[in-house]
This record gives sequence, structure tokens and C-alpha cells, in this order.
Amino acid sequence: MDLVRDRTWTPDEVARFLGVPKATLYQWRYLGTGPKASRVGRHLRYLPDDVIAWFREQQNAA
Repeated sequence: MDLVRDRTWTPDEVARFLGVPKATLYQWRYLGTGPKASRVGRHLRYLPDDVIAWFREQQNAA
């Protein structure tokens, strides 16, 4: 699957992009420490630019 930046990403796609288990994303969301996500109905979605920005913040913090 190609991760396209012109649409929202699912938790599976974000987990694959970051190389972490999907459960880790849910835990980060619960703790308020992960990339910004929004609900679309009952589905969790991420904007690719938000995920990439969050990832870059983590790189700069290390």
C-alpha cells in the first residue's frame, strides 16, 4: 500500500510509517503524547503532515 499524503491515514498506516505497534498509537493518544488524530465518525484518522511534524519534533527532542 502506498502512503499518499493527499488523504488521511488510518492507525494501521501510521503505525507502519512509524514502525510501532498500533496499540502504541492508541496508548500515545490516551496519554496525549502521540501525533494529532481526529475522529471521522467512529474512525480515527491522521493527517500525514501532522504525523510527519510530530515525528520531526521527536527527532529534535532526542
